[in-house]
Amino acid sequence: MEIRKLEQMFEVLRSKPKKRLAYANDDHTICAVNAAVKEGLIEATLLGDEKVIAEVCKAEGIDMANFKVINEPVDVKAAAMACDLINAGEADILMKGLLPTDKYMRAILNKERGLCPPNVTLAHVAVIENPNYHKLMVASDCAIIPLPDIKQKQQLLKYVTSVATKLGVSCPKVAMVTATEQMSAGIPACVDAAIISKMNERGQIKGCIVEGPISLDLATDAETAAIKGMKSPVAGDADCLVFPNLEASNVFYKCCTKFDKSEVGAMLMGAKVPCVLSSRGDTSKTKLYSIALAALMA
Repeated sequence: MEIRKLEQMFEVLRSKPKKRLAYANDDHTICAVNAAVKEGLIEATLLGDEKVIAEVCKAEGIDMANFKVINEPVDVKAAAMACDLINAGEADILMKGLLPTDKYMRAILNKERGLCPPNVTLAHVAVIENPNYHKLMVASDCAIIPLPDIKQKQQLLKYVTSVATKLGVSCPKVAMVTATEQMSAGIPACVDAAIISKMNERGQIKGCIVEGPISLDLATDAETAAIKGMKSPVAGDADCLVFPNLEASNVFYKCCTKFDKSEVGAMLMGAKVPCVLSSRGDTSKTKLYSIALAALMA
């Protein structure tokens, strides 16, 4: 089954053993975690100030019995304890609540108690349901790596294709997005995209179809591809978008969510387990979809 709407992840997850999520301590996150528990997607342990959690649950009409609660009022200690649960095999997903991203990342990167294997590439992967596109798009990196080098781009490609495969896409079509489809030696992103595309063509990168360099309009709009004479299975039908830098990907992500009102699920990949890295300003629905995505990948 190919998942073409984010909500369809719920049906897939209900047929599988529940994954265990650790950490949440703000109202939106608790509401999202509660919704995921009620949907039968996960089991949850909330680590944080028990009084605050109780107040949020009371205000939102949530039964605290839906969760296991571990009282730790200090946010950085709660994050470290959540990592301990994962390292002990007692949780499968880490989630960021009302905790600044820098503190959340420090917990993940901690050498003694964190979740990062040596020399790993941590990256943000987003699955975007844009009402103006005919299927889900998997995009990276929208939040972590400012200027990925060619090796990091190859890792981003692996991440997005693994997510697309879990969504039911048998052979993901990947666009190495640049400003132009022309091979311009003066644009480093074009050079990287051409090399990675050629590696795919020669069988060094398997399990997907890679096109690059390719502009965003050609990757996502069949009419534009026809007008420009772009003949590629990826043109107008990309499943995955790998961006050349953080500015391009982050602007794309925010244009989708703010102007197109796209629904999104997002997480951090490369750690021992999927880590939900939603913004503190994200809606409960976005966090719910992000939990579901992480559970799908766990």
